[in-house]
Amino acid sequence: MKFLRSLAFALMALPFTALAIDLQPNDIVAPIPGKNHAMISYLNTDNSTFYRNGSAVSTGPYKSPDISTQSAILRLLTSYSVSDLPAVSYLQLPYGTIKPAGSLAAYPTDTGVGDLTFATAIWPYSDRVNRRYLGIAGYLTAPTGSYNSQQPFNTGENRYKSDIQMGYQQPIIGDLDGMIAVDTMWFGGNSQCAAACLSTANTSLTQKSLTTTQLGPIYKISQTYTVGASYFYVAGGATTIGNTYQNNVVNTQRFLLSALAYYPFGRISLQYGRDMEIKNGFVETRRFIMRYTTEF
Repeated sequence: MKFLRSLAFALMALPFTALAIDLQPNDIVAPIPGKNHAMISYLNTDNSTFYRNGSAVSTGPYKSPDISTQSAILRLLTSYSVSDLPAVSYLQLPYGTIKPAGSLAAYPTDTGVGDLTFATAIWPYSDRVNRRYLGIAGYLTAPTGSYNSQQPFNTGENRYKSDIQMGYQQPIIGDLDGMIAVDTMWFGGNSQCAAACLSTANTSLTQKSLTTTQLGPIYKISQTYTVGASYFYVAGGATTIGNTYQNNVVNTQRFLLSALAYYPFGRISLQYGRDMEIKNGFVETRRFIMRYTTEF
């Protein structure tokens, strides 16, 4: 039963939600105060083989799983100063679909609004001349999304999440910069976990904190085009259902490639990535993100 519950939790939570606060190239660069921006994103991911403690599961409904997600995300940002330090805040709301297929085709598709996220970042150190930046950000996600405890797939998680992140960026040589960021995410409890916890009645789901390190180069090709690459290491996040510890620590390595274009009408960015190594959960075989950001 412990093994099946662990599978069920991954089915509910991992496909739709990122395991970290992924940064785009130059997100650590301090913003110019007094600006308002809107960003619209399209996210498409695909998850397949399920891993349990480093071994692929190939029996029962997990013989050939396929879980695809599509999501449109709206983010509204405003930049300002706090005691002469650059700062930015934003609200973010997703709307998407989780669709199981393959050996998981018996599970219903879920479409709806995701959870609302509020974030604020401040830069205690910002040197635009020498391109050196240190930023600190806080994130809070509220359980405002669509959730039904009687189905395992939900676009909302029915729990609060918070995150603290610190990032640093500086030049390496010429127009090549390097960035590194570390964040830790904390999870509130979900007291209405039924189908996803293989329970006929609501039970409790709790999760330990999750820490992510991301780093990589950023290269400015010209005033218009910038590219970047990021490596992620994610650790922690084991869950408990009721009073039963699931022994399903997340230990994932993945990469993300980015290309940005800055035009007079706004910024367009494309990102592609996937998991390289995973210990527990469904492996992500594709992550594609397209974003458009404009000032208003």
